[in-house]
Amino acid sequence: MNKEITYLDQSDTVKDRFTRLKKRPVTLNVKGLGKTFATPQGGQVTALKNIDFTVHRREFVCVIGPSGCGKSTLIRILAGLETPSTGEILLNGEPVSGPCPDRGMVFQGYTLFPWLTVKRNVMFGLLESGRSKVTAEEEALQWIDLVGLSQFAESYPHQLSGGMKQRVAIARALANQPKILLMDEPYGALDAQTRAKMQQYLMEIWQNIDITVLFITHDLDEAIYLADRILVLKANPGEVNELIEVPVPQPRSPDQFLSPEFLATKKRLEELIHPPEKNEEKIETDQLNMVRMVSVNDEVQSVF
Repeated sequence: MNKEITYLDQSDTVKDRFTRLKKRPVTLNVKGLGKTFATPQGGQVTALKNIDFTVHRREFVCVIGPSGCGKSTLIRILAGLETPSTGEILLNGEPVSGPCPDRGMVFQGYTLFPWLTVKRNVMFGLLESGRSKVTAEEEALQWIDLVGLSQFAESYPHQLSGGMKQRVAIARALANQPKILLMDEPYGALDAQTRAKMQQYLMEIWQNIDITVLFITHDLDEAIYLADRILVLKANPGEVNELIEVPVPQPRSPDQFLSPEFLATKKRLEELIHPPEKNEEKIETDQLNMVRMVSVNDEVQSVF
């Protein structure tokens, strides 16, 4: 069963936040989700098994786990880009089958159309949904302004930095006003400084519009900084390990990275993803068979 845990003594403000959160309508309900893939040898590999969780309206949920736990497979299934082998997905109580404007998707790669301007990229989904060109342009410019890129509306993707491209991708995903925004490690390719700025942009956007976010990441600090709750998966097969309520008060700031609540949550996540006993086994099995190619007296780790 999924467990919701609390670290340290939460303040009344934090407790009240989670009490209010649980009273909100459920936007996403995942029940018994599983996914198996056929192997070239004719066998099967189980990527996901018995995944159960819910996401409430306007909640921010991060998904983390060790490599190979099926994070990207999970989000692709939720987006309708993959078909589950078992289980069901309900969005606002309705079954999910295939892609739909109710679910916006932002990938790690910059999936913009290089031949279209920023404005035209954001207009694309609006035009496809049947809006007139005038209406689509008006709405696109509003979303472009929301992500702070109004002065780049007529620029092309190759003229933008990595962070700016992802802001355009977010604007394009939000333009159709989805019920939930799905993000698959969207900042994984960014440098640390740009990544920090993008995290802040996303928090500001989330706080100011009616959107629910499910965010895949491998960065523990990022998960704690962004999320209301963190879904931790274990690998081989991908299963729910724990569902953690983040006790760091909202609104968040970089100053909280060294707070007791933040550090305690990070410690627990590290224990879940890298259990001590598994680390010991890894050290034993992953030793490199190295041939020494320097002088015996040339010790780089020695004290001078």
